[in-house]
Amino acid sequence: MANLISAERISLALGTQQLLDEVSLGVGTGDRIGIVGRNGGGKTTLLSVLAGRQQVDSGRLTQVGSLTVGVLSQDDGLDPESTVAQAVLGDRAEHEWAGEARVREILDGLLGGVTLGAVGGHDTIVGPLSGGERRRISLARLLIDDPDVLMLDEPTNHLDVEGVQWLATYLSSRRATASNALVTITHDRWFLDAVATMTWEVIDGKVEQYEGGYAAFVLAKAERSRVAAATEERRQNLLRKELAWLQRGAPARTSKPKFRIDAANELIRNEPDPRNDVELVRFATTRLGKDVIDLLDASITLGDKKILEKQTWRLAPGERTGIVGVNGAGKSTLLRAITGAQELSSGKRKEGRTVQLAFLTQDLRELAEVEGLKVIDAITEVKSYIMLDGKETSASSLAKRLGFSGPRQQTRVADLSGGERRRLQFLRLLMTEPNVLLLDEPTNDLDIETLTSMEDVLDGWAGTLVVVSHDRYLLERMCNRQIALLGDARIRELPGGVEQYLELRAAGAGSATGGGSAKTSNSSSSAPAPVSSGRSAAEVRELRKTVARLEKSLARSAEREERLHQQLLEAATDHVRAAELDAQLREIHAEREQLEMEWLEAAEQLDD
Repeated sequence: MANLISAERISLALGTQQLLDEVSLGVGTGDRIGIVGRNGGGKTTLLSVLAGRQQVDSGRLTQVGSLTVGVLSQDDGLDPESTVAQAVLGDRAEHEWAGEARVREILDGLLGGVTLGAVGGHDTIVGPLSGGERRRISLARLLIDDPDVLMLDEPTNHLDVEGVQWLATYLSSRRATASNALVTITHDRWFLDAVATMTWEVIDGKVEQYEGGYAAFVLAKAERSRVAAATEERRQNLLRKELAWLQRGAPARTSKPKFRIDAANELIRNEPDPRNDVELVRFATTRLGKDVIDLLDASITLGDKKILEKQTWRLAPGERTGIVGVNGAGKSTLLRAITGAQELSSGKRKEGRTVQLAFLTQDLRELAEVEGLKVIDAITEVKSYIMLDGKETSASSLAKRLGFSGPRQQTRVADLSGGERRRLQFLRLLMTEPNVLLLDEPTNDLDIETLTSMEDVLDGWAGTLVVVSHDRYLLERMCNRQIALLGDARIRELPGGVEQYLELRAAGAGSATGGGSAKTSNSSSSAPAPVSSGRSAAEVRELRKTVARLEKSLARSAEREERLHQQLLEAATDHVRAAELDAQLREIHAEREQLEMEWLEAAEQLDD
């Protein structure tokens, strides 16, 4: 593998902050690199340096001759006076781009086909378009240009679940060759897992490098922390919890890196599930009673468009539901209907007497009234203490858990970044101690570490949670139920999660089966599981049985190994007995290795 870009001992400071401190790294042919790190930690700066757009204070950056680099920045840089066709296709003649399958595939995936219908058509002027539409145009143009090194800064912003799926597939299979490279900044953990073969973490001026995507990053980072014992206790607890989720989560999480996972398994041997759903539902029921919020035979019409038509949805105490759907299907409108802010065209909204509702919207202007306050004062203005996870938690302690250090809590709200304002918005809502919490695209402007902290906080929160998000990882991690709005004015249950939603979209919502109106909060329990692409339902069931059988065998093997270790300690002075036990231990190790290989093979087949 040849290096396309090499950085040697580069350093860069902006103001008093050392963003890069003698960093050496390279981007090679065939690399697909995901960059993660805290907001403001230097991710975008590193991308700009590698692209040759940002000068460094010291060090050397080299690129191979005739290298082409394309960058998708968060500022699209489009000419507002140009047409969509000019912005996307440039000076290419119609017979050139229309006759190229690769270009047509990009237009189909991002802009609604060769007519560019998703952004108004060829002759639409770029200026009045929304930020999301302009983002898609910029991304499409960059993919069509097909540079040697593609650099993307938060490419999933403004994309729906289907768009993220298409982009991940295109980047990891269609575009990936041995001669080009991809470097992307992303907070979307599912996307990182699907695309990246290497993960870089920008932290404290350094760049830590890990093989694989997000799952591998979490495993390797947890292992480094265990061996070095250098990470503070709070962060390691979060890593353990995240690792436990990756081990026990959805089938899409079962593929593991090819390095040994014994040490990682040891980390989570006694780690409980991320949250105790039974206990949280019990506590939520005591806070809420049996009645939460019901939409009964509800219809919503906006202009000429029907968002819902005679749909019934009953929210249950402790329910954690994720909502997915195509852009414009009415996800945010549905949340407003739950709050009562959106009037129903027909039907009834019923709210329990004990409901205390909080709604995290996408509008950061809600903080305008506290812009002159310090962060901690903006939080304590609501309340100074709340009960969380069965314990009294102070505003300052909760703020630290969500990334506001002691000094940062003294910062004025007006001086906060977009991500910090989003965190503060969430904190102020939590301090009201709601028992029903609605989140509309909560991942906007947040880095992965903050998202993990948010999930950790909500693991101990007892109440009913409804989340609208395009972030598949977040939906699988925070919610135990998913529903979809497919644009047909119905609420569809998704017992198979986001994968089933994508299958429904691919098959066409009208002819697809497996969905249904969300009549009750537990209707998903009897619905069929999704069928993995290319396999029959019987084959999928058999693979799942195999995975479950192997996991039980691995657990039994681990128990036998633990007993043998204890017997070895007791037989320390009996050399004959110790030799016998050691031989048994070697047999168990060999057996476990075989079981692990069989498990990995079955899990990867289930993933395909």
